Amino acid sequence: MEGLYVILFIIVIASADMCVGVRLDASPTFNVIDYGAKGDGKTDDSQAFVKAWKDVCGETQDTATLVIPRGRTFMLQPVSFHGPCKPSTINIEFQGTIIAPKSVEVWKISNDNNKIWILFSNINGLVINGRGGGKIDGEGASWWHSNSDISNRPTALQFHQCENLRISTLTHINSPRNHISIDGCKDSTFSNLLIIAPEDSPNTDGIDIAESTNITIHQSTIKTGDDCIAINSGSSFINITNVLCGPGHGISVGSLGRNGAFASVEEIYVRNCTFHGTTNGARIKTWKGGSGYARKITFEDIVLVGVTNPLIINQQYSNLYLETTNELEAVKISDITYLNVNGTSKGEAAILLNCDHEVGCVNIVLNNIRITLEDGHPANASCTNAYGSCSSCNPIVSCLK
Repeated sequence: MEGLYVILFIIVIASADMCVGVRLDASPTFNVIDYGAKGDGKTDDSQAFVKAWKDVCGETQDTATLVIPRGRTFMLQPVSFHGPCKPSTINIEFQGTIIAPKSVEVWKISNDNNKIWILFSNINGLVINGRGGGKIDGEGASWWHSNSDISNRPTALQFHQCENLRISTLTHINSPRNHISIDGCKDSTFSNLLIIAPEDSPNTDGIDIAESTNITIHQSTIKTGDDCIAINSGSSFINITNVLCGPGHGISVGSLGRNGAFASVEEIYVRNCTFHGTTNGARIKTWKGGSGYARKITFEDIVLVGVTNPLIINQQYSNLYLETTNELEAVKISDITYLNVNGTSKGEAAILLNCDHEVGCVNIVLNNIRITLEDGHPANASCTNAYGSCSSCNPIVSCLK
């Protein structure tokens, strides 16, 4: 019996040591409620979020977690979450709802982020998971119907100079302007997003990407009043897969080269995406008078359902209110591939390649294209100064040089 007591004593001590180890190794958790957030949908909870973030960002352990609890609605004025942070990974358990102020008049615009509602900047290893029901509501209607200049309307959510982002399972609705901006980021993944705004809401892009590299977007649904995804200058190695787009303006590279600017976009891969009722499908648009390049861009395994302009390159994108600096220049467009594109077009020109008279588009490859009009009649193709090849194409693109 004495030996049995010794064994039991050793087991108890070992178990206690294991429990202590678990407590010591568990990542610290910070709940915004503990910092004074009310979550009643009316009180300004911005400062509570800022205080909680300060502790999360300054935590000395390798991983820290910020909790936005379910069943609560948190109203935030424009707010910024800055790094760099000490933990190599910061988890945000996004379970509740965040809403913007309901009207333009009550927004508190600061110099820090006068055109951004929620900003994350200079953070490495940020993981936001809305698996518990996370929702962002930009309350954009008051902005859409106001007389304010569109350029002054705020982006709802911006990630600036962040690395190793993992953003997933979020619902994002009704941004005043574009919903998500990815600016100067790299090595990041966005997945299982639901982004929704009315079809007639102005400039409500789903995701805008600029000056970023190695960005993956997949398994998401985007229904907005502008581009589902817009890929802007400085972007490279962008992978977009399994995205349902529509309504909206399609997935666009550009616009590029506005006001004579130099632009660069390359290594863009859009695969297994569906465009439903969009004004455009796979689009590349550059301003006349710009410079630089858009190259090595592939659209593969694309499904079209009633798209007005399914495949479109516009190298002479223009606006009567803007003047270009050099009408003889254009952003060079090359190495563009459309592979396995099937579905219906609402417009008669299913393929429109409008390239610059001076520069032109080169190495445009179309392979296995099957696009008809919605009523089953044949569609057609139109192109200007476009060079490339088309095999197994319907409509036939005889205008390619």
